[in-house]
Amino acid sequence: MVKYKVGYFVGSLSSTSINRLLAEALVRLAPPELELIEIPIRDLPLYSQDYDADFPPVARKFKQSISEVDAVLFVTPEFNRSIPGGLKNAIDWASRPWGQNSFTRMPSAVIGTSPGAIGTAVAQQSLRGVLCFCNSPLMNTLEAYIQFKPGLITEGGQVTDDSTADFLRNYMNELHAFIVRVLTVLPRNA
Repeated sequence: MVKYKVGYFVGSLSSTSINRLLAEALVRLAPPELELIEIPIRDLPLYSQDYDADFPPVARKFKQSISEVDAVLFVTPEFNRSIPGGLKNAIDWASRPWGQNSFTRMPSAVIGTSPGAIGTAVAQQSLRGVLCFCNSPLMNTLEAYIQFKPGLITEGGQVTDDSTADFLRNYMNELHAFIVRVLTVLPRNA
């Protein structure tokens, strides 16, 4: 069995984020071929081109963490009909300096949850535009906009609704198949 490392970003910096709960559920529901590893974004300073000649240690570690995974998964809320500033800041760090974009040829997927009926659909569309510019192949076979209701996911990442658990398990299986397809055709280190 070939295992793939998937780095995941939780777009919210909140310690009580419902998207962090969703990320924990995805870790539990992932097929055994996927190993999910959080890549934290909380400690990154605001990106400035002034850093391009010499990234601070936290940003170097961040970029190194991305280089050590086979794919990335963005688990993000929607803030003001877009992605949170902290997540955009992390993407800016990862894509810089010019010519050293960490997302080039990196398979990626986007998912999120919100109490609203359309989940995080608008934020995901915004994020997809950014990732396309970053030359990151995006999983488009299955989009996932999860309406969060209290008790849907426990603190330990257990999904309490069977149909939602089945949907998320299928999402992770689709992610696995997508990663295999992309890396077979477009190896990262070729």
